[in-house]
Parts: sequence; structure tokens; C-alpha cells
Amino acid sequence: MPAQGKHRRPKSVSLSRGIAAVTTGGAVLALPVLGATAASAAPAHSVAAEKAVAPVSVTAQANSVTKAAPAKHSVVSGETLSKIAREYSVSGGWKKLYEGNRKAVGENPNLIHPGITLTIGAKAAAPSDAKAGKAAPAAERTATAERADRSERTTAAPAAAPAAAAPATYTNDLDGWIRESLAVMAQHGIPGSYEGIHRNIIRESSGNPNAINNWDSNAVKGTPSKGLLQVIDPTFQAYHVPGTSTDSYDPVANITAACNYAADRYGSIDNVFGAY
Repeated sequence: MPAQGKHRRPKSVSLSRGIAAVTTGGAVLALPVLGATAASAAPAHSVAAEKAVAPVSVTAQANSVTKAAPAKHSVVSGETLSKIAREYSVSGGWKKLYEGNRKAVGENPNLIHPGITLTIGAKAAAPSDAKAGKAAPAAERTATAERADRSERTTAAPAAAPAAAAPATYTNDLDGWIRESLAVMAQHGIPGSYEGIHRNIIRESSGNPNAINNWDSNAVKGTPSKGLLQVIDPTFQAYHVPGTSTDSYDPVANITAACNYAADRYGSIDNVFGAY
């Protein structure tokens, strides 16, 4: 290496580096080539990184708006606020759902009428969606995707309305009896939920509409407890609901009369957890 340096002029060393990068294939060529490669590679990596990050950001924004958009739910016979809150995973449960729909439901959260429309989600999200719709003319792809998603959700919600308006039919079993009773109770303003009725029926009669108790104190008095919710005749007659059978063994008549009695005495069948 020292011998090679003797053939070079000291002042031309710095000048020849810039020229040698183009005209020679010696050791000097390696330095500028590596430097140029490193310099050009850096922007390429940066652009690629930006392209990789951008879709994630757009997707996150779209998901954020989608979650914020409220949904509409048309109540059908047999549903309760607690059941709907679980179905939509409402944070805060049925109480939060009731707070947001108090005007539609009324003062009694245990009584929701078929056909009313509930808003699932914070009401504050609606104005944000409207503003996002106005921003669409800015030609942003993110805003366009958000608007399309909201449009799909909005058009999908009314599709459930015709099904709710169709005449209700009920199966001739425990599930059908409870659901039909809930429909009658809703018409007469009697509170109660599917879960509350089902729980008490299983305890009282195990779901047997012909069950009768011939051994307790009521039976000794000549008024044995009868039917799904074990109602004695005096109670059945006092709380019989118009439009149902006068036979205390009739499943729907027995349930509605018992729920009417429980509402008068305990506020709702849902509040009964033992013999009543």
C-alpha cells in the first residue's frame, strides 16, 4: 500500500475520489457506491413503511366509527331489556339501555311493548356520523368507506320491521306458553320477563300444566294450588286477565293470572324467588 501511494499526487487525491466513482473500478469506487446505495435505500424503506402503516390507520379509523354508530332494534314479543342488552353486549347492561331509551320505553323498565324501536349505543355518536357524511366531498377514501358502512347498517335495520309486524304464532309447549303470556301481559301493562316466569315455573311445577298440590295447607282448606305457577282458585279468579281462558289449568291463563298477582304483591314476577 505505501508503494502505491507514491504514484499519486497528493492534491489530486480528494479530487479523484469524485471522478473515480465513475471512471475507475478500483478500491475508491467501493466507497461512493456503498454510500449511494445506502442513501437511496433509506427513502425506499421509509416509503414502504408509510405504505404499510397507512392501511392500518385507515382500518382503525373505520372500525372506530363503525363501533360508534348506534344500531336500531325493533322489540318483538317476549323480549326484555336485559335480554336485548346481552344480545348487543351493551356496556352497563339493561340499565344503560333503559337510560338511553327511557322516552320510548316509559317509566316501567320491566314493561317493553312489541313494535317499539330501541337505539343501541350512545346517542352522541349520531352527530359525529352526520359530520363525517358532510366531509365526503373532500374525496377522502376513509370517509367514503365509513359512509358506505353506515349505509349498509342503516338499510339493514328496517328489514326486521316486517317480521315484527307479522301475526305472532306460538308453539304448544312451555316456551310458547310463556311467550304468548308475555304478549297478553304487555297488552294489559303487567310487568315480567321470560327469565322470571320460566324460573318460577320450573320451581313450582317443573313445567307441568296439570300439576296440583294435594298436601299443603291450601289443599287442606279445599283450595289446592294448580297449574304451571301453582295458583289457587280464589287467586286465579281475583287476578284472571281478560281474554284468557277461565280454566286455571290453561297454561297461558295460569301464567298471566299468576304474574298479575305477583305484580300486585311484589312488583313483578321477576322479584319472586320462592313460594309466593
